[in-house]
Amino acid sequence: MTRLLHALRRHLVVIAGLLTLAYLVLPNVVVMVFSFNRPNGRFNYTWQRFSLDAWKDPCGVADLCGSLSLSLRIAALATLGATVLGTMIAFALVRYRFRARGAVNSLIFLPMAMPEVVMAASLLTLFLNMGAELGFRTVLIAHIMFCLSFVVTAVKARVMSMDPRLEEAARDLYAGPAQTFLRVTLPIAAPGIAAGALLAFALSFDDFIITNFNAGSTVTFPMFVWGSAQRGTPVQINVIGTAMFAVAVAVVVVGQLVADRRKSRAEK
Repeated sequence: MTRLLHALRRHLVVIAGLLTLAYLVLPNVVVMVFSFNRPNGRFNYTWQRFSLDAWKDPCGVADLCGSLSLSLRIAALATLGATVLGTMIAFALVRYRFRARGAVNSLIFLPMAMPEVVMAASLLTLFLNMGAELGFRTVLIAHIMFCLSFVVTAVKARVMSMDPRLEEAARDLYAGPAQTFLRVTLPIAAPGIAAGALLAFALSFDDFIITNFNAGSTVTFPMFVWGSAQRGTPVQINVIGTAMFAVAVAVVVVGQLVADRRKSRAEK
């Protein structure tokens, strides 16, 4: 009876895991399948017949690739700004003691706890009172602001887990502050920085609510997709979504391979 219960539990865990995986992957599979569809009307919601037309001309819809390029630029710049600022803030919060440290620590996590629509409205009010013209710059500033918290969280966790004796050993070997940081501290903190940067890029590229409030006439890729859904979704959106999913899977696989290789070297 005990063995039967153990076997049943084991199978239930496997089944639950497979169902969860299917739940996560199924929407992406649907997007990939319908990227090969050729709908009769404007909406790509029902399967009609197989076609490679959208793959041959992914930019065949007006302004689609322009909005995609804009989103990639904003995400890249927001990631760069949030990663640099977030890394410095994380080191300051972990390594230094100052009066406002607790307040800064709490304020950093405020964007993560605040509803996105409230943050979007607050930023819009701020920009309008400053007389700023809504567009690329306001979107970029807004993205850096809400991505900052996630970078600080990732980097801070990594820095807190560092062994301070490694830096002490480097200083004992007459390494200067800059040399210690570049050759000891930064390589150890690099996984946390990379994780924060990837998260910031994904959040910035995918954001709709904050962007929609503060973009003015600027149209990013999520805004283009939302607008297209109101009047007809082109197949090219599925093509781009499939390509993005493939890139994300490739990044995860490469990252896992690199992590496994480092782990095997460390064990040797």
